[in-house]
Amino acid sequence: MSLIHHSPGIAINLCALLAAGPGIWLLHTTRSREQRELAHLHHLTEQAPIDEPMHLMDVPTLRMIRMSYRFGTACLAFALLLSWMSTKL
Repeated sequence: MSLIHHSPGIAINLCALLAAGPGIWLLHTTRSREQRELAHLHHLTEQAPIDEPMHLMDVPTLRMIRMSYRFGTACLAFALLLSWMSTKL
């Protein structure tokens, strides 16, 4: 017999694990990209003269970071929902 017929909870948990993996990876890489960008901007700000305005992230970068956080969180929420559903079987 196949795994789905024998134990559907394990099969659903496997799908939850497969959904959580990309979400975790995306959140991790987004956070490291954001920290790298902030360190670069901090370095530029410290080297700039006093009368120059502070350096800020550009709008497309902020949108990309925000979208990546939302999509990564959605992947983890979907995995949590699948995991909870598997306990009801």
